[in-house]
Amino acid sequence: MCNDYRTRVDLATIGQEFNDLRIPLRFPEGMPNLEPREDVRITDRAPIIRWGGDAAELVQRRWSWPGAGGKPVYNFRSDGREFGSGRCLIVTDGFYEFTAPAEPRPDKRKDKWLFTLAGHDWFCIAGLLRTTPEVGEAFTMLTTPAGPDVALYHNRQVAVVPRDRWRPWLDGSASAKELLAPCAAGMLKVERAG
Repeated sequence: MCNDYRTRVDLATIGQEFNDLRIPLRFPEGMPNLEPREDVRITDRAPIIRWGGDAAELVQRRWSWPGAGGKPVYNFRSDGREFGSGRCLIVTDGFYEFTAPAEPRPDKRKDKWLFTLAGHDWFCIAGLLRTTPEVGEAFTMLTTPAGPDVALYHNRQVAVVPRDRWRPWLDGSASAKELLAPCAAGMLKVERAG
């Protein structure tokens, strides 16, 4: 499942999109410096958007919290679940999946595939926030069964939230069971990344 994603979205672009959608956006911890990153990996800090009661809030948090036995919880199945609190959006312009190489490599590295949202420069993945004593507030990505674009690479995929559903996802007015679903065919573009 997704354990690496990309975020090259600048703050002005995020702010403009939320303004266009008429979703108030605040920066409760100050305006962050969002450097472009080709790889965001488990335990890295990255930008997320949470709901602050009457507005969206952009903050940076750790990806994953410690789970049972100390293993990081970086993906969480959404199938049939409702999430009444702790919802967030994970800002990205692409996520990666890895497959066994078509031909064996001496370094045993897997093939890396980049998935982007067709027709958009960036998008948001549904996330869940949790606070633990060990790491404070951290996020995980919610997943669904794989849609047709991802199924050749993995049997699960991250839950992409359509732009017109960002606010209902954040403020809890949309049912997670109805909102979180695999991407339809052609919604994602895929290219080899390594």
